Amino acid sequence: MKPTNVQNIVAGVLAGDKRLIGRAISHVENKSEISQEIITALFSHCGKAQVIGITGPPGAGKSTLVGALVKDLRSRGFKCGLILVDPSSPFTGGALLGDRIRMPHLATDEGVYIRSMGTRGSLGGLATATRDTIKVLDAAGYDFIVIETVGIGQAETDIVKTSDVVVVVSVPGLGDHIQTLKAGIMEIADIFVVNKADLPGANRTVREINAMLDMSGYEIADRPKVVSVVATEGEGISQLYESINTFLEKQRDTGAYQERRRDQISTELRNILHYELTRHIESKLARDFLDEQIALILSQETTTYQIADRILATILSKGEPQMLQKIDHLGVAVKSIAETLKFYEDALGITPTAIEEVPSQKVKVAFLAVGDSNIELLESTTEDGPIAKHIEKRGEGIAHLAFRVENVEEAMKELKDKGVRLLSDTPLPGAHGAKIVFIHPKSAHGILIELCERHD
Repeated sequence: MKPTNVQNIVAGVLAGDKRLIGRAISHVENKSEISQEIITALFSHCGKAQVIGITGPPGAGKSTLVGALVKDLRSRGFKCGLILVDPSSPFTGGALLGDRIRMPHLATDEGVYIRSMGTRGSLGGLATATRDTIKVLDAAGYDFIVIETVGIGQAETDIVKTSDVVVVVSVPGLGDHIQTLKAGIMEIADIFVVNKADLPGANRTVREINAMLDMSGYEIADRPKVVSVVATEGEGISQLYESINTFLEKQRDTGAYQERRRDQISTELRNILHYELTRHIESKLARDFLDEQIALILSQETTTYQIADRILATILSKGEPQMLQKIDHLGVAVKSIAETLKFYEDALGITPTAIEEVPSQKVKVAFLAVGDSNIELLESTTEDGPIAKHIEKRGEGIAHLAFRVENVEEAMKELKDKGVRLLSDTPLPGAHGAKIVFIHPKSAHGILIELCERHD
């Protein structure tokens, strides 16, 4: 049997073929038709790599630090995968993706794989495909996967949900950058690095970070390390590796490592559900339908919450949008509402919530609430009305079954496309301001069915 495209890609990834690794990442990044098959096939080979997240403010020298750290890891015999996340343009979606230019010495190393990615609008600075890219590189046999993220300050907290250890990089001379750290990144760092430690003010930066850690109330054993480095010269990089290794070993010993992985999986699952749910909803909504709902909101006839609830109730009722939302009411033909109510009130204890006349249908209607639905007692107001004819032909009793629909016009179009016969070509005015249409009994096997659009 000839191997499929998925099988070829998976085999290439497991063999460490960089060309096929790149192809696999492109599939997951673009969410192609076979992306999930690729990840599913690779999943049993994942779980060995250590993920290091490196973040910090712009100008901190993150790329230089990554290059120096990977060089140190390679000297220890480790294979390294690099995921370099650049900001995407909010207008074009494009990204600079220039880190390869800044790391030419790594691009030619057979034991290093570099992948640049755009954030594509991800608020925390990480592309949504980053986690799947980690899986591909993990399955390909890379021992360490280093993620360098966009330096956007407080929003850069998504990295903690992806990495086994988070390194926050700072440098002297950035002004009151500690305030930025305090407001956001301070809480996510497992290790602090003060880069460019040969510059004036480096010691002060180290003291400021330590002071912030003092105020944060860390236990001595849990306190993040602060490591001074000069990445351009490779100074302090070995100490950084030792700090990373010590942190990971302690995490495994205490069980925190597995708990962190569990939290990451929980976050990933929620993100996938959020993405798929949003995509599913958007694929089921017609543009003109949304425009109609927006118009209702603008005219203050309803609210965004009510519209959202209505859409979710329709689409998620059984995983797919349904024409029929619920039984709206059961129509019962009676000669006299007053006489009939004696039975419902005396015997069943049901009193009408309203009585209304509907001239277009030549009936008077009494509404009897039963749970989420109603019984509608229908008394003809003329001798030639449909209820009068029903009683003349069949006597008193059930006249029709009414179902609630979201949009009666759309329901009519869908039914007509399926060859269902309707009693009118346009919706009719019903009780309580509803829009209604009837399906001919010949199409419904002898039952007169009413479709009712009523938003209450």
